[in-house]
Amino acid sequence: MKSQILSRLGTWSKEAAKGALDLAMPPHCPVTREEINSSAALGPRAWTAAHFIEAPYCTRCGVPFAADYGEEVECPSCIADPPDFDRARAALVYDEASHSMIVGFKHGDRTELAGMFGRWMVRAGRDMLATSPILAPVPLHPQRLRARRFNQSALLAQAVAKESGAYLSLDGLIRRRATPPQKDLSAEGRKRNVSGAFGVRNDKAHAQFQGAHIVLVDDVLTTGATLSAAARALKRLGAARVDALVLARVVKSGVGAI
Repeated sequence: MKSQILSRLGTWSKEAAKGALDLAMPPHCPVTREEINSSAALGPRAWTAAHFIEAPYCTRCGVPFAADYGEEVECPSCIADPPDFDRARAALVYDEASHSMIVGFKHGDRTELAGMFGRWMVRAGRDMLATSPILAPVPLHPQRLRARRFNQSALLAQAVAKESGAYLSLDGLIRRRATPPQKDLSAEGRKRNVSGAFGVRNDKAHAQFQGAHIVLVDDVLTTGATLSAAARALKRLGAARVDALVLARVVKSGVGAI
């Protein structure tokens, strides 16, 4: 509600309006719903519950390790079935706390959280962002975009670009066909579902991506099927390297399970 009101106001009046709205409608933590001082922040209990991913982790997919096995160590899954992206990093473990944040962001019009999420993602992806890559959000098909009204990955990519200074290609990568939601599919079903789903918008985007280091931006990494499919498409078109930066990632057996 609050973000919708602010979006309709001119830039000059937004700060004043935000202050007035905060007094009339105190901001709430997106996880615990307790009142907080800022509309783009977490409450104390949510900070305690959030599991930020720190080293050690798999050098390829970024899944956290329970112990430090040394540098450049990959997890068993990446060794057995390497993803098509070169590496992935995530700010958070996808669990009950981060699920609440992401659901509020995607489906509860809490788009003001994108700035906070972007700062977390820049911290998680600082190494891959240090080489001035091109940021490319994982696209929605136009049908899905019309239904949802915004692409959460694009909002995250914009926030990461603003925070890091990296170049953003907002619509160079496209989804060529509508695919069913991934959430109810098996790992193999997810791969089939998104196979061949991605391409580039035009010759200008093709030239831009050719020989480039690209960082795909998405909200959640589950099996990596979507990010791998997008990475395959970009590498077929001549990208030199494709990494992935996400807000949260699934860890099958909990934090630091490996």
